[in-house]
Amino acid sequence: MTISPTRCRVVTDANGVAEHHLIRVEVFVREQGLFCADDRDEYDTFATTLKVVAYRDFEPAGTVRLFPLDKAGEHWQGDRLAVLISHRRFSLGMPLVRFAVATASSLGGTFMTAHIQPGNITFFEHLGWHCTGAIETYVGVPHQPMGIALTR
Repeated sequence: MTISPTRCRVVTDANGVAEHHLIRVEVFVREQGLFCADDRDEYDTFATTLKVVAYRDFEPAGTVRLFPLDKAGEHWQGDRLAVLISHRRFSLGMPLVRFAVATASSLGGTFMTAHIQPGNITFFEHLGWHCTGAIETYVGVPHQPMGIALTR
């Protein structure tokens, strides 16, 4: 049995960005029902927002986006982590989170935050993240603020 590698990359071309958004719609609109038609917001329009797609067997399978929260580019936000249900058995969330952390770090980041649905807290703790505050409600769903120190 051959294990297919997962390849994560920042997408900038129209096709890659479309794949990124299609995955988000599938997970956050159709599957979870968090948004009515689309989950895009103002961060999707910022030039500093990086959209990442994970490919498995050359097929788009997961995504995450990240962006700096300050002008110095030291504090980064990771969000919209999504893996298509057909690919979840391959643990694609791990390389996506690690890629986002490594990317923010390589761009001068010193700290990264995210808002995590409670069912995923242990997964993030396993990757070195820690809770940074009280649970908040986002789009009607509890989310735990979490953070991780970045190394350059």
